[in-house]
Amino acid sequence: MKEPLWRDIVGGVLRRERLAQTRTLKDVAEAARISMPYLSELERGRKEASSEVLAAAARALGLSLADLLAMVQVELIRLAAGPRRRRDGAVMSVAALTSVTSVTSVAPTASGASGASGTGRGSGQAGRQGDVRLAA
Repeated sequence: MKEPLWRDIVGGVLRRERLAQTRTLKDVAEAARISMPYLSELERGRKEASSEVLAAAARALGLSLADLLAMVQVELIRLAAGPRRRRDGAVMSVAALTSVTSVTSVAPTASGASGASGTGRGSGQAGRQGDVRLAA
């Protein structure tokens, strides 16, 4: 089975959420401060978006980046549905895969830094407002 492309899944989730809100490309693009043709390309899986653009599109839809990533995770698991064999030979169901993964957002403190003690990049700097950490 061919692995789905990240940009296709992200684009599909963005489009489904926009349509579920009965909003136009123009409305969401303006709210996200990106061009309407670029948002259309993202939704069709033709462009790879930066994390900043994804965050802006998510915010325009009333979502956090963590919300968007969680929706993408669910879609990715759905597309890869069916039992999966682990390296040790054990078989995991889609339900088991869904239950062992999670997405968490790090809330910023009043100073603008995240509540965690670093960005995870080995720099020792505090996280920036809006940084998202993925946990498994």
